[in-house]
Amino acid sequence: MEAFERWKEGARQIRKDVYTLYYAYKDPRVPLYAKVLVAAVVAYAASPIDLIPDFVPIIGYLDDLVLVPLGIMIALKTVPKTVLEECRAKAEAANAAGKLRNWYSAFIIIAIWFFVATLIVRALVHPT
Repeated sequence: MEAFERWKEGARQIRKDVYTLYYAYKDPRVPLYAKVLVAAVVAYAASPIDLIPDFVPIIGYLDDLVLVPLGIMIALKTVPKTVLEECRAKAEAANAAGKLRNWYSAFIIIAIWFFVATLIVRALVHPT
């Protein structure tokens, strides 16, 4: 049972790190290259669409178990330490207040994926 608790704590930490990155993205002290990476990692982590679909045996969960934590780790390293500490404090405060559930953001991400998929389908069906 101890292993299960470690997994649950790891999932909680990933969730907090995603919100830390979200707050870092909004901070003007974060360089542009870091904002681009942070935005990509947060969007992918929050997206219901995976690079490798979950129904693919074994490797279907590879992105959830490897790519997302690896992306978070790299993105966290691009954020200046002082900003990162402040953003972690904001994420902790939001977690304590129960504000880490944001359906509005999920809707936006799904809408963006739908828009991109529509553009791809239109390009394939009606090439110019």
